[in-house]
Amino acid sequence: MSHPTFDRYAVIGNPIAHSQSPLIHAQFAAQTGEPVVYERLLAPLDGFAQAMRAFFAEGGRGLNVTVPFKVEACAIATALSPRAQAAGAVNTLRLDGDSLYGDNTDGIGLVRDIEDNCRTPFAGARVLLLGAGGAARGAILPLLERGPCALTIVNRTAARADELAARFAAIAQQRGCELTGGAAGVERGTYDVIINATAGSLDASVPDFDASALGTHTLAYDMMYGAEPTVFMQHAARYGARCADGLGMLVAQAAEAFYVWRGVRPDGAPVLAALRASMQSARAGH
Repeated sequence: MSHPTFDRYAVIGNPIAHSQSPLIHAQFAAQTGEPVVYERLLAPLDGFAQAMRAFFAEGGRGLNVTVPFKVEACAIATALSPRAQAAGAVNTLRLDGDSLYGDNTDGIGLVRDIEDNCRTPFAGARVLLLGAGGAARGAILPLLERGPCALTIVNRTAARADELAARFAAIAQQRGCELTGGAAGVERGTYDVIINATAGSLDASVPDFDASALGTHTLAYDMMYGAEPTVFMQHAARYGARCADGLGMLVAQAAEAFYVWRGVRPDGAPVLAALRASMQSARAGH
């Protein structure tokens, strides 16, 4: 049980045993001196709301929400940040008295990882986004705020990409970004950044897109991560692209969630390095 002087937080999902979040937040708490304990919470697929309410009733202060409950969390929250509203999904919940505040830190985590860790600015860049599900939707507003000149959304079902492009058309126009989706397809010529927001890497499939989009100056970024490069990264590397996985995004979105809860922004760099080293060491069997 948690010590009474500590504030309780958790990550809730199904499945949840694989989550790296407790490890990350324990290091953030140690680094910042914040009195935080953080655990994993497995919720039944049909029992998210009940598990969430029980956690807060027992004194919990905040939750990270993972698959498959992000859309449900968005519906339950009584107040939403603009980025959670735009995403239609919530990955961070904070109890404010009687109010339940919902935020989405995934997109800002992605943007920070690409700009800070991968040293690839979005300002004036041509960006290709593969996928039109929740992960893609959560990324678009933070992406547009960074000032790319063009954003193309490609999805297996073209209509979903068109729908997403239409949803963000007004914001893109305000930002001076040319936003196209679905049927418009990939423009000829290489992109500066290609983001794989599909779950393709889970079943070792590469999303369908024209390889001419890849060049030697392209950053090919997979939101998935593992000890080995994903199939998408391996595919992109064959065309000379620089590659990165989503481990840095995981740490950066966690740092932003910690800030939403505590008002303190931890340094993700040493935590990312430690996480990467422990994954490599597990792979090597040490």
